[in-house]
Amino acid sequence: MKNDILKRLRYSLGKDSQTASLQDWRMALSLVLRDRLVDVWIDSAHTTETNSSKRVYYLSMEFLIGRLIEDMISNLGLESAARDAMEALGQHYDAIVHDEPDAALGNGGLGRLAACFMDSLATLGIPAFGYGIRYEHGLFEQSFVEGEQVEQPETWLSQRHAWEFERPEVQHSIGFGGHVSHSDGRATWHPDSGVAATAFDTPVVGWKGEWGNTLRLWSAKPVTPFDLDSFNRGDYLAASRSEALARTISRVLYPDDTTESGKELRLKQEYFFTAASIMDLLRRHMDDHDDIRTLPDHVAIQLNDTHPAIAGPELVRLLVDEHGLPMPEAIALARRCLAYTNHTLLPEALERWSEGLFARVLPRHLEIIRIIEEAQQAEFPGSPRILEHGEIRMGELAFVMAHKVNGVSALHTELVKETVFADLHRIHPTRIVNQTNGITPRRWLHGCNPALRSLINNQLGEAWVSDLEQLAALKAMRADSEFIAAFQQAKRSNKMALSNWIGETCGVALDPDAMFDVQIKRIHEYKRQLMNLLETVALWNEMRDDPDGDWTPRVKIFGGKAAPGYVLAKQIIHLINDVARVVNADPATKGRLKIVFPPNYNVTMAERLIPAADLSEQISTAGKEASGTGNMKFALNGALTIGTLDGANVEIRDHVGSENFFLFGLTASEVVDRRIQHGFSRNAIEASPRLQRVLGQIFEGLFSPEDPYRYHGLIGMLYDHDHFLVTCDFDSYYDTQRRADVVFQNPRNWASMALMNTASMGWFSSDRTIRGYARDIWQADAPSSALERSA
Repeated sequence: MKNDILKRLRYSLGKDSQTASLQDWRMALSLVLRDRLVDVWIDSAHTTETNSSKRVYYLSMEFLIGRLIEDMISNLGLESAARDAMEALGQHYDAIVHDEPDAALGNGGLGRLAACFMDSLATLGIPAFGYGIRYEHGLFEQSFVEGEQVEQPETWLSQRHAWEFERPEVQHSIGFGGHVSHSDGRATWHPDSGVAATAFDTPVVGWKGEWGNTLRLWSAKPVTPFDLDSFNRGDYLAASRSEALARTISRVLYPDDTTESGKELRLKQEYFFTAASIMDLLRRHMDDHDDIRTLPDHVAIQLNDTHPAIAGPELVRLLVDEHGLPMPEAIALARRCLAYTNHTLLPEALERWSEGLFARVLPRHLEIIRIIEEAQQAEFPGSPRILEHGEIRMGELAFVMAHKVNGVSALHTELVKETVFADLHRIHPTRIVNQTNGITPRRWLHGCNPALRSLINNQLGEAWVSDLEQLAALKAMRADSEFIAAFQQAKRSNKMALSNWIGETCGVALDPDAMFDVQIKRIHEYKRQLMNLLETVALWNEMRDDPDGDWTPRVKIFGGKAAPGYVLAKQIIHLINDVARVVNADPATKGRLKIVFPPNYNVTMAERLIPAADLSEQISTAGKEASGTGNMKFALNGALTIGTLDGANVEIRDHVGSENFFLFGLTASEVVDRRIQHGFSRNAIEASPRLQRVLGQIFEGLFSPEDPYRYHGLIGMLYDHDHFLVTCDFDSYYDTQRRADVVFQNPRNWASMALMNTASMGWFSSDRTIRGYARDIWQADAPSSALERSA
């Protein structure tokens, strides 16, 4: 490996060991690793074609893959070789692997789930393509200026991305606008603008390097790269107009859609990658098979949320307009291929587009949606409408065009049946199924927590990495003092590493013996970072009131981004940072309470925070979090959960035991009942002197003396429009936090409870989730040769 690295350094990067930078060394190592996985990647494709195996196509707006270098090293079993080679070359291995920037391809759980699924598909040897967009800038890079979030473009592609292969020969023309003509019973769409979707392929190799799948990301390129005539006339903007349109489409994840132009761009983005993906898989099918009607036998398409819901009309369009199938047959055939994952009960997250916008951007698809609607109403009169009040409801479209609709936790699945799709569920009672989310143990324990990995390997061997249920054997170690001490030491070493990093990056000194209490999620009202902060202020007050009390030292750690247009979420971030500035400077609570909010939360930061966490904050309003996967990562790494009965918390609590979980708050049904009570939030505040005090301090400007009116609107919302019941759950949350304080004061008992969390998380492997999808939704298996290798 050492010689291969030097060759790559010289012949691929044009450097030698005397002139190479840290980035050069990292690129050379990455290219060597890429060479090692290409053979299995190509062999896997050949095996799929030879066996005529069914392929899974996973369509997602996000793939939050994080750094890939450690994944590749780990899955190929080359960590020792890579470390030895780099050290023999005089390089610091850890610095090299941490030099890789996070790929800016996602925002939160939706994208990280897609990445975990790709890892599990490859580990299980199930042929698959992931399809998404190769964002030039991704979401945004977050920084704080005087406590406020500031957004800057992500620059991850300013460096060469080591893992991808550009496929300029794989291009699909994507049209927009124009008109539709009808002649002799055939429709022809005449777009008036368009872009070319160009493929970039990243190999995804599973555990032990046994199988390789493909993450294919689309980049928008101009159909006509440059208008020389306009340039020569001096109209330089017109000369590059088509290039500007193309770059805009694949530049930013989730552009602000508060304007009409922003809405149009988002619709174009969703159609761009979905249409390119459908065209691509149809081309592949027709290369391998001569009959378009056999498509469902060889293709399973999974829609990750409603973003790719246009896949149904697009597939029907191609089957009818390009392949000549009758419309009813095309709709039925498309439905047999398509499945839809619902991730939310929030109405605003179930996309809706105005008919006017749709007609302007995708006129042929609007015609097809109307035909789908008519067919649905003819078969099931009075069923929920896809087109209603001048809007196209993409959740209903995705449901109607899918043969299976899955929820992502047991509770969420039942709520989907009872709420957002209740009427459609009555019509199609077997269509909704449950596949609870999971996480890959390769990244979220084996990779990110080497201290705990080493302890588990010494006890169980390494087979648990691809069979996470084997962790259950660790339950027998709960009474083993020596093992518990080693488990505690692994946690403390992670906390020491995190303390050092936060000290270097945030300038805040932490006590690694304090409780590390962590909430890392995108900032949203229903995730209730605000309630966490209010409890923190209440704790600060109590500590100041009773300076000699037996307080458990705490470090409150927040992480997450707010959408640029989400004003209230950005205000919550500002408040967290304002409170942190005051609390961290208070000598009365020095050493007892600290608040830190490292900017620009991403996968790499999660890999630092999760192994070091003692307490995992999963405190969403019951009935609002579809599943969560952060809750699984924390528990797997030995953190106890404080949480509501929401999403996958319900199942986690069942598996780890109620005695090893800090439960608080209203249930989903109680939330519904409480909301209909007049003045429920004011009543809750008036019943809680502790909460009144905290809200009064914020309202009076204690944490924002330079602008005492800054949070008046926020406090007014809690009194009059507390839709997510922060006020109603506050006292229960505060009391449960104090119960956690008491338990933490017995370190051995806490470690024993934490071990039970780690040992009980086997069911939450994404390998189990993917087996469920393959069995219940896709009817897809690993090719026999892959199964033999896996065995």
